[in-house]
Amino acid sequence: MHKVFQVGAKTFVLDQAKAEAAFAAKKVINGRETMTFNLLPLKYQWAYDLYRTMKANHWEPEDIPMGKDIEQWRDEKIVSDVERWIIRMGIGYFSAAEGIVGDNIQHVVRELVTAPELKLVLGRHAHEENIHADSLLYMIASLGINPHECEAMFEDVPTIVRKNEFVTKVSKELRRDLDLTLPENKRLLAKNIFVFGQCMEGTQFYGLFGMILSLYRQNKFPGIGQMFRYTLRDESNHIEVFRNLFMDLVEENREIWTAEFKEELRELMREAIKLEKEFIRDCLPVNAVGLAVEEFLTYIDYIADRRLEGCGLTPLAAGVKNPLPWLAEMMDIKKEQNFFEGRVTEYQKASSLTVASDDEL
Repeated sequence: MHKVFQVGAKTFVLDQAKAEAAFAAKKVINGRETMTFNLLPLKYQWAYDLYRTMKANHWEPEDIPMGKDIEQWRDEKIVSDVERWIIRMGIGYFSAAEGIVGDNIQHVVRELVTAPELKLVLGRHAHEENIHADSLLYMIASLGINPHECEAMFEDVPTIVRKNEFVTKVSKELRRDLDLTLPENKRLLAKNIFVFGQCMEGTQFYGLFGMILSLYRQNKFPGIGQMFRYTLRDESNHIEVFRNLFMDLVEENREIWTAEFKEELRELMREAIKLEKEFIRDCLPVNAVGLAVEEFLTYIDYIADRRLEGCGLTPLAAGVKNPLPWLAEMMDIKKEQNFFEGRVTEYQKASSLTVASDDEL
């Protein structure tokens, strides 16, 4: 079937069947290779929808005042050494961890997927990791923390070293020429997407998120707390990007979705939980911020099971309840106002805002 356009004396014939074949050839991997980056017609609508959501949620670190944080950091009567350690740990860990995620997106996952809309949303994902890294530099500079201390955490704290090795080894496995028509290599990519999206960003980030937000809840370090809340909102979208990508990759390559592979993924999550709990016990003085250690550890189980179920996998601690419901409320920043300027914390460009429905107000 052809479409004919007459423009003056010239006739242009467009091959609709060829265009439809190009659309049919769109796949997560091993799809039609093209340098035109033609997004339309969209095959992975979720990717474009998430891209627009992420773009609308754009924020800049410098928009958040740090005056109160600086004042508290310098006052030994307001903030204890233990609370300062939590802040150092949060800034130190994430200043490099966000970079690990961003590097894997740009140099592994985005290089291997073939549909343009998937590359689009992954590019936005990587950009947001840059914003998060920038926000941490902003925190370090504002408080006057020695940046070498942050670097040392990644080299000298064993539980952090083990968390990093857990994800970087999965990334290194794909940094070579691979034949992605082979099932074993398809599984390597699926494993990478699962580990970074569900195990790292989806589970292993939550120990420190919880600690920082617990301080924020007590009116400690409001600027840092707000940046972490914005970061957490971004992470929720990142988890969903990688979950959808994982599910579509599996759907298009059903031969990899074996009982053995499912169990391998569950074991990876089990290891991620173990490493995160070791990190919490080793580095985070949970009781100092009004949290009970066992409840905090149970929260990690709760989060991990949500990630597993979202990917069609059997939970590891079936039936576990959320022991920290306030944390879920703190992570939902859509329904309250900014504490310092009265702006809606749903930080969006005016052109992206829509009228809220009654149940959102």
